[in-house]
Amino acid sequence: MEGSKLYVGNLKYSATAGEMEELFSGYGSVKEVNIIEGRGFGFVEMSEAAEAEKAKEALNGTDFQGRTLKIDVARPPQNKERSDSRNRY
Repeated sequence: MEGSKLYVGNLKYSATAGEMEELFSGYGSVKEVNIIEGRGFGFVEMSEAAEAEKAKEALNGTDFQGRTLKIDVARPPQNKERSDSRNRY
């Protein structure tokens, strides 16, 4: 696994950064938690890639606050400009 930042999906909208940090801290040192408000997902950055892999393996598909977590390695943000040839004149 390359990165130490994880995408965490299928969160309850009421989930807090503190609750996420508590959940993930059992697998290593949590550097940062960023929950996207009103979207049901967020990101957790661990100190090391090995810790992130351990957390992903342990928590993906488990229940958190009545929802099944979907955890994967976070991808870098995509460029908003698309090279869609249908929109070119």
